[in-house]
Amino acid sequence: MRFSAGYPWYFRKDSLESNTFPWSLAISERQNLLNPEIAKKIDLKDYINHQYETSLSKVEFLPNDSEINKLERKLIYLTSNWFMQTLLDRTDRMSMYNGFEVRVPFCDVRIVEYCWNIPWEMKAYKGREKGLLRYSMRDVLPEEIINRKKSPYPKTHNPNYMKIVKEGLQKIMENKEAPINQLLNREYILDIIETEGKAFTRPWFGQLMTGPQLMAYLIQVNKWLEKYQPEIEI
Repeated sequence: MRFSAGYPWYFRKDSLESNTFPWSLAISERQNLLNPEIAKKIDLKDYINHQYETSLSKVEFLPNDSEINKLERKLIYLTSNWFMQTLLDRTDRMSMYNGFEVRVPFCDVRIVEYCWNIPWEMKAYKGREKGLLRYSMRDVLPEEIINRKKSPYPKTHNPNYMKIVKEGLQKIMENKEAPINQLLNREYILDIIETEGKAFTRPWFGQLMTGPQLMAYLIQVNKWLEKYQPEIEI
């Protein structure tokens, strides 16, 4: 539940003080993925800062908001209008593709509007993620459920997955006709493959997407470029 302080960036000092989207702290690492010649012409940080400031200009505060409430309200606004939009879109696309009808009850507009103005001290009750939600369900769910550690979407730890994405990205790097090759820093990508993602030191997207997920993402981008063949002008 994004509006009940469920994500780790609501509690992490580096996220709170980052002055950027809390799930995208690896700006310089992302810039390094680009072909050096392209990187000279594209300033990712400048673009991201512009989007960040534009988004925050739309945040409305209450007269009695404390400083922590203002800060957390910014993060909740960014999460609901950027991060959650991506998750809901992916959930809808993947579920419908597989013939599933998925419901997201916590995204009911009445709950969202109500939670927007709940003070941060209540949302983070007892200093925990989902603190208010845990407290409100204390007489409904077993204690081991109420107090268990937050578990994000599962990541694929099967070594076969790592093997598949490494081989897939390696083949792309060896194919001079692969469209993504003209966009990437070849030496850096090869280092990422060789170290199984450890050369990229921060998660690509929030608390998820580490080495194998980053490699899978680059494979997906290449497939998209092959399918739609966009004309890229820099």
